Amino acid sequence: MPTHFTRRSLIRGITVATAVASLATGLAACGGTSDAATTTDSAKSGEVVIGQVSNGAATRTTVKVSEVKSISAELPAAVKKRGKLEIGIGALPAGFPPLAYVGNDQKTLTGSEPDLGRLIAAVFGLKAEVKNSTWENLFVGVDSGKVDVAFSNVTDTEERKKKYEFASYRQDNLAFIVPKKSTWNFDGTYENLAGKTIAVGSGTNQEKILLEWKARLAKEGKKLTVKYFQDSPSTYLALNSGKIDASFGPNPGFAYHNRQVAGTPNATRTAGTYSGAGASLQGLIAATAKKDSGLAEPLADAINYLIKNGQYAEWLKAYNLSDEAVAKSEVNPPGLPLDNS
Repeated sequence: MPTHFTRRSLIRGITVATAVASLATGLAACGGTSDAATTTDSAKSGEVVIGQVSNGAATRTTVKVSEVKSISAELPAAVKKRGKLEIGIGALPAGFPPLAYVGNDQKTLTGSEPDLGRLIAAVFGLKAEVKNSTWENLFVGVDSGKVDVAFSNVTDTEERKKKYEFASYRQDNLAFIVPKKSTWNFDGTYENLAGKTIAVGSGTNQEKILLEWKARLAKEGKKLTVKYFQDSPSTYLALNSGKIDASFGPNPGFAYHNRQVAGTPNATRTAGTYSGAGASLQGLIAATAKKDSGLAEPLADAINYLIKNGQYAEWLKAYNLSDEAVAKSEVNPPGLPLDNS
């Protein structure tokens, strides 16, 4: 993956996409220009199909959801009059399953992020229009009004609040992945890393955290070995061969990998999670709109409606992300501090 993706992972919690052979063709269709063709939700009225072209990344699930007029009435007049919610996804060029990537029909932008956008659009009584771009152009799109809101694994940070407003919808978690047969678990304490060899992506937020733990262990006379690999396939090869004990990275990518290799000799499992914002704050992923757009409140209300009525849980379960659920959506909750944004 290009170098700029590594820097990106520092601020949004995603490193190398965990693409595997079964998705290679679909992901290739996502490359090319800086803005992919717009895709529009064509689901039957009152229904949203989750994971409909996910190529195994999700369990296809049909969810009942219709307009909630008390919530749609909160929308800015211009958005309501337009009749559609323009959703920004920053998944070019390669996508990052299971969050956002081109599906097995070679054209539909699928994944948990666009599917949540479609659910929320249904609550608003609007058609979902999903626009794919590079990560950098995602924010340009929000700034310019080309899209109303970004659903693209954007971490809530205090720095970003200078320009954007947020409605949180998922925990921002990192995780350890191990062979399924391994008995090791992180259990939330860095002391359990003593004597282990752990892989991590260079230049990422998780590398920063892991190196801090390594320094702490060194002061205690204990050793933690950190390994780096060029890409995800190399990391998983090292994991399967026993060259590393675990890999530390974004939880959604590992949840996806666990699903893809379940039932094979190389089956893996998640051995513990850790907040992407560190020990003192639970990191949050949030719907991102331009500051003072008037969208954060109705977005949060729509998410909370989905939480209360069960569609939110169905959405997470379909993508094997139930462990990242939030109890409620908050408008502009405390984010990653300025000194760590």
